[in-house]
Amino acid sequence: MTAVRGTGRPLLALGGAMVLVVLSALAFALLTAGPGSAGTPGKDSPDAGFARDMAIHHQQAVEMSLIVRDRTDDEDVRRLAYDVINTQANQRGMLLGWLEVWGLPKSSSEPPMTWMGHGMAYTPHDGALMPGMATNAELRRLNAADGKAAEVLYLRLMTAHHQGGVEMAAAAADLARTEQVKRLAAGMVRGQEAEIGLMADMLAARGAST
Repeated sequence: MTAVRGTGRPLLALGGAMVLVVLSALAFALLTAGPGSAGTPGKDSPDAGFARDMAIHHQQAVEMSLIVRDRTDDEDVRRLAYDVINTQANQRGMLLGWLEVWGLPKSSSEPPMTWMGHGMAYTPHDGALMPGMATNAELRRLNAADGKAAEVLYLRLMTAHHQGGVEMAAAAADLARTEQVKRLAAGMVRGQEAEIGLMADMLAARGAST
């Protein structure tokens, strides 16, 4: 299989599309992030903690998907990668937009997932700040891979990434006080669980397991 080495205008077009997605998501967040019946969340609330942590989690998913789109010409994997880029860049814009509207910082001195009551149950290592996130070493391997090897590694890394994301989103759906966060988190659980099943089938089709 010949790997695609997309440079120049295709990447510029994709980058421009991502900017439009994020700007659209921010605009939507600004329109829908009213305090509602629960009032404006505090900086240490589950709502704010989830928004900060999931924005970081999503950022890496987008990064991995951009990498694999340039490492294979398999249309199924490239289509999945595009869906992840589009969906998670959009959701990340919403999360950051809510923090902006709430007047809350986009970073915290507390460890990730403190809002979930995890404390120090997870130890960040080699760039993997939260469960499911790929390490820097794994991202280097993905960058160096081509063809089927890149596809299998991406699918495995993204499966683990989604599993960590589902755990976080399920907690937010239960703990958040604002309806917009609860709805988005519940939607993430459904969407990412569906993609986990899809990726299991894609791995099996390539003679690989999770």
